[in-house]
Amino acid sequence: MDNWNHTSNDFILLGLFPPNQKGLFLLLLIISVFVLACLGNSGMTALIFLDPRLHTPMYFLLSQLSLMDLMYISSTVPKMAINFLSGQRSISFLGCGVQMFFFVTMASSEGLLLASMAYDRFVAICHPLHYHIYMSKRMCVKMILGCWTLGSLNGLVHTVYALHLPYCRSRTISHFYCDIPAMMPLVCTDTWIYEYMVIFSALLVLLLPFLGTTASYGRVIFAIFHMRSKEGRRKAFTTCSTHLTVVIFYYAPFAYTYLRPKSLRSPEEDKNLAVFYTILTPMLNPIVYSLRNKEVLGAIRRVCGMFSSKKK
Repeated sequence: MDNWNHTSNDFILLGLFPPNQKGLFLLLLIISVFVLACLGNSGMTALIFLDPRLHTPMYFLLSQLSLMDLMYISSTVPKMAINFLSGQRSISFLGCGVQMFFFVTMASSEGLLLASMAYDRFVAICHPLHYHIYMSKRMCVKMILGCWTLGSLNGLVHTVYALHLPYCRSRTISHFYCDIPAMMPLVCTDTWIYEYMVIFSALLVLLLPFLGTTASYGRVIFAIFHMRSKEGRRKAFTTCSTHLTVVIFYYAPFAYTYLRPKSLRSPEEDKNLAVFYTILTPMLNPIVYSLRNKEVLGAIRRVCGMFSSKKK
């Protein structure tokens, strides 16, 4: 790979799996996960849109999470599959930039959205009488627009800056998508300032939202144990534990990847951790939220009944 033509603007993605039968089997598993994630997230988004009973701030936020997950997984898996099956591991300079922008945007927006969902549950359980004031539809829209806007700005800044760096070494990226930290070793100038910028950005869109989410649920759990209604405690605990499961699956590997010092990182470990937050989490989110939520299961039955009655 060191003999790669330096006059070309294309990058080479080494991918996730070796080009053999074992790699093909693992790729088919990833494609199956991708299909499940697409069906689950698009189905969840459509379900929330179709069922009026789910037109509440909590489910509007959940619909945005499904939309982000759908775009998130679609920015990495299709290109990885095409490269493996075609035997061509290249990605154009523009394609790398587009992939980078969508990945950073979705990662940033989702981190902020999970914190917004934690705030929604905090208000619903700790301040139920003021819920419609603190979490009005207008406030919900502002939170959603804020997540998308800040995420897009973060993605745009990092993409523009990263693509303007001079790549004068081997253009081989040891990853299955254009990940900014994996591209830094290819730059022929000192990148320590930008690497600290990446860490600072991760602190803003990952660590701070995670701390806010943890603080919210700490207060929520305290409030749950003081509820008089057993049914209310059960429902609140189920909702919160569901969201915490998603939060842990998302934040933990992401933060571990981007907040570690460069000296403690390895390309293989970064790729394996990326599978969690780019592939597995988008698949698990709709499953976890549907199987552990009676309102969603009820909405599925109502929507299915509505379509079956129309066929008759």
